[in-house]
Amino acid sequence: MSSHPETGHSLPEPGVPVIRNVNWGGLRTLYIKEVRRFFKVQLQTVWAPAVTTLLFLVIFTVALGGGGRTVELHGQSIHFADFIAPGLIVMGMLQNAFANASFSLLVGKIQGTIVDYLMPPLSTGEVLAGLCGGSVTRAFCVGGAVWLAMALWPGVEVMPRHLWAILWFGFLGALFLSLLGVLTSIWAEKFDHAAAVTNFVVAPLSLLSGTFYSVDKLSPVFQTISHLNPFFYIISGFRYGFLGVADSPILLGSGVILALDVALGLACYALLRSGWKIKN
Repeated sequence: MSSHPETGHSLPEPGVPVIRNVNWGGLRTLYIKEVRRFFKVQLQTVWAPAVTTLLFLVIFTVALGGGGRTVELHGQSIHFADFIAPGLIVMGMLQNAFANASFSLLVGKIQGTIVDYLMPPLSTGEVLAGLCGGSVTRAFCVGGAVWLAMALWPGVEVMPRHLWAILWFGFLGALFLSLLGVLTSIWAEKFDHAAAVTNFVVAPLSLLSGTFYSVDKLSPVFQTISHLNPFFYIISGFRYGFLGVADSPILLGSGVILALDVALGLACYALLRSGWKIKN
């Protein structure tokens, strides 16, 4: 143990951590940085997705839901607009959670500012928590904006029936896409790589997840394919929070997405800790 030459205070030996537990101050700073980054351009990151999602609702209800068209879901007749509205809300949340998380580290690698994430006294887990926390926050901001727009739109009923399911599946889904976005930003070397994941993975899985139709109406083969899509369980559970019915068992969907979150979290942690494509 050495001492500071001017103050006389003892200094730790080299290699001995000064912050032995969670660096709450640093974690809070990183989280605020991530939130401020997207909130400074909220017109683009929050309100524009809300308007786009509302346009989906208008187009599909006018094109397919006219004349009081309903969807049969486990013996219940549900108005088409009420059926697709929850799926559109959570779809907007998922896409924006991915967009936020896939941008953070990638722009740092491209602009050479990745040291802003590597140099501060933050552990690997704290960096991952800060990145995902900012993305989940953006997802809920978008979800709230979309819900508000739909609540004010005539002919659509989006009042929650099971708030816990909305919050739980919204959180699990946003965290799933946040971790997938972090994984993408670690792997990607340019914006084209992240765009490829968005266009060929995230967008198809979200559109083919039962947002605009009931999976029960599909053939057995396509039902099986739909049940292999993790987005299906997120949207089904989120829809249950509004309608009280779902395409799949709630506990099964919750377990599947929670397991995927844990697996993706461990993968992101291992890659961040190793410095693959970040430090090398």
